[in-house]
Amino acid sequence: MTTSTHHAQPQLQGPAAPRAPWRDWLALALLMFPVLLVAVDNTALTFALPAIAQSLDPSGVQLLWIVDAYPLVLAGLLVCMGSLGDRIGRRRLLLTGSLGFAALSAATAFAPTAEWLIAGRAALGFFGAMLMPSTLSLIRNIFVEPNRRRLAVAIWAAGFSGGAALGPIFGGWLVEHYWWGAVFLVAVPLMLPLLALGPALIPESKNPEPGKVDIPSIALSLLVMVPLVYGIKEVATEGLSGTGLGAMAIGLAMAVVFVRRQLRLPHPLLDMSLFRNRVFSMAITANILALFSFNGFILFLAQHLQLLEGMTPSAAGVAMIPALIATVVAGLVVVPLVRKVRPGFVVGTGLAFSAAGYSLVTFGNHDGGPTLLLAALLILALGVGTAETISNDLILGAAPAHKSGAAAAISETGYEVGALLGTAVLGSILTASYQHNLHLPAAVDSTASEAARHSAGETLAGAMDLASALPAPLADAVRQAAATAFDSGVHVTAAIGLVLMATAAVCAAVVLRKVPKAA
Repeated sequence: MTTSTHHAQPQLQGPAAPRAPWRDWLALALLMFPVLLVAVDNTALTFALPAIAQSLDPSGVQLLWIVDAYPLVLAGLLVCMGSLGDRIGRRRLLLTGSLGFAALSAATAFAPTAEWLIAGRAALGFFGAMLMPSTLSLIRNIFVEPNRRRLAVAIWAAGFSGGAALGPIFGGWLVEHYWWGAVFLVAVPLMLPLLALGPALIPESKNPEPGKVDIPSIALSLLVMVPLVYGIKEVATEGLSGTGLGAMAIGLAMAVVFVRRQLRLPHPLLDMSLFRNRVFSMAITANILALFSFNGFILFLAQHLQLLEGMTPSAAGVAMIPALIATVVAGLVVVPLVRKVRPGFVVGTGLAFSAAGYSLVTFGNHDGGPTLLLAALLILALGVGTAETISNDLILGAAPAHKSGAAAAISETGYEVGALLGTAVLGSILTASYQHNLHLPAAVDSTASEAARHSAGETLAGAMDLASALPAPLADAVRQAAATAFDSGVHVTAAIGLVLMATAAVCAAVVLRKVPKAA
């Protein structure tokens, strides 16, 4: 992937001789391993959170940082790593990241404290940023014929969205049969095929005339993301505090500095001129919001199924298999559909499905078991699979040929920003609503320790842990109070998701209405 604006059209160095088709598809299969790993990691950990909360006893904010530290660093470094791949070779960067990711995952699996786990997740984000930038550019280099390339890109997108749904199944099964650290160890066997066969089957690709890597731009990109996310968390959990608002102000100020610097540089880290294209900008927005809605939904669904419905982690993961299938099928079915229906209508419809899924949660009754939430997830998954695949194709198609590498970098950054914001924004609001609405029975004050009461006030897992140590009548009252507080937060976050998705659906249909059907 490249982020330079001054590339000749043949920016990717293809193989010297024609490759056998079977080698192309084997190379694609190998490239799907890092795609699946990054996608699975975004959601698998969510299903391990109850076990992590009971094992490491993190605070509510620490629990969110355990989830968000990885995609935060990943999103901040994606474009930087794309530029590095241009210089040293995308396959080389991919294999380096795979080796580092596997080794560090094995170490993080045995984290003894919440702080250690957060640091390990942040370090994993560094190596994860080496994995994703290379995959889409390598695919474009391998599949030069447009129809085959369109199918390969659709499989890539389906792998990302399908992997996000597959994560809870892996995570649930591993947590139930082993321990939460096994969620990290899965990276080792996933990376072995790529490391063993990648050098022989994946052709190297690099930009013969890469621009200089701008170190200040890399620092600025991190100074934008970290304060913004931290500020969102602080405002959501502590209210309109000076710390939260100040952090958000710093992030926004750094964003202005970052954009102005990119506009001045001859070889910018992030090519801002691409955003002048309305189709490109709208497709990026649709991509971000699709991941935002999906990851935010998974965050509260995983906790609801395990802690309130009493499902085992693996049973909760299996319950989401229909959504996994729906995501992958929708992503592949819409490829031929855009030859008959305008892409803008398809993307708008996908986002409308996401809004419909959130509407079920917003206005539905959660007391009747998990059926309603799982039905909402299925509808949401159909929308995500539809919107992601076509919006990704529009992103690449809207950019000029010599800027396709920069477009791929922005597209993949959008994936991670959407996943990050889904957990950071909706997760923070959910946590704040739970903490505000939790009213424990008065008898708890005299029967439980201050530490146990504090833990119950921080997270749903803490409340369930407190209830397990109390006599039956009081335990039931604590569980009911926690369930009521948690569901009140779910209704609030679902309503926000509904408004965002409905607005995005209308905007996509309007802005993208003139995009022609695919040839």
